[in-house]
Amino acid sequence: MREEAGELREKLTYEDTATAKPRSHIDDEYAAASWREPKVCITTSRDPSSRLKQFAVEMKLVFPNSQRINRGNTTVKEVVDAARSSDFTDIIMVQETRGEPDAMIVSHLPYGPTVSFSMSNAVLRHDIEGHGTVSEAFPHLIFHNFKTPLGERIKTVLTRLFPVPKSDALRVMTFSNDRDYISFRHHTYTKTPEAAAAGAGAGGGKLRPTDVVLKEVGPRFELHPFFVRLGTLDQTEAATEWVLRPYMNTATKREAL
Repeated sequence: MREEAGELREKLTYEDTATAKPRSHIDDEYAAASWREPKVCITTSRDPSSRLKQFAVEMKLVFPNSQRINRGNTTVKEVVDAARSSDFTDIIMVQETRGEPDAMIVSHLPYGPTVSFSMSNAVLRHDIEGHGTVSEAFPHLIFHNFKTPLGERIKTVLTRLFPVPKSDALRVMTFSNDRDYISFRHHTYTKTPEAAAAGAGAGGGKLRPTDVVLKEVGPRFELHPFFVRLGTLDQTEAATEWVLRPYMNTATKREAL
C-alpha cells in the first residue's frame, strides 16, 4: 500500500507540473489586483506650466479612483514614499517640454513595474469641438493590436489602472496600437432608441436598432513606449526588462508591440 501511495503521489506531481501554468514575476506584481480596486496618484514634473496642470486635471477624469497631487519641490523618492504610505496602487507622472505634454510614466506600487512612454499630439478636452460631459462610470476598455509578449505586458500595466466596469456602463476607453504608437481615445456612447433620437436630431440619417452614437469626451493623445523597468519610479538601478533602441539598423523593420 505504501508503495502504491508513493507511486500515485509521484504521478500527481508530474501531472501538476505538466498542466499547471508556472507563476511569474507578473503574477506577484499584480497579486492584489483580484481583491482591490486600483487607486491612482496623478502628478507632474516640477514647476508645471498651466497647460500641463490642466492636462493633469483631465487625466484625473480619465482614471476612476484617482487623485491629483501637486508636486511642489518634492523629489521622486518623496513622491513614491508618500504614495506608498497613502496606499496608492499606481503613480502616473506626466511631463512636458515648453508647455506641451510629451511624456508619461506609469509606476505600479509597491514593487513595480515602471513603464515610460513618450507622448505626442496631446489634445485637451476644451480643444475638442463638441466634447461631451465626463461620466464617472467605470469605463469599458478596448485594446487593439497588442500581439507580442511586450504588447501583453503593456496591456496588463494599462488595464490595471482601471476598475472592473459594470456591464451597462456607457463609457469606453480605446488603446489602439499602430506600429508601436498607441492612440488613446475616450468616448461615451448612447444606445438605441436614444441613439436613434440623437441621430435624427443631428441629421445623420436613419439608424439601425444595433447602432450607437459616439461622443468623444477627451483628452486624446498618442503614446510610444520607451522602456519597461522592473522596479518603481524611484529605483533607477532596477533591472530593465525592455528598452527602445531606435538607432539599430533593424529598428525600422521591428514592431515591439
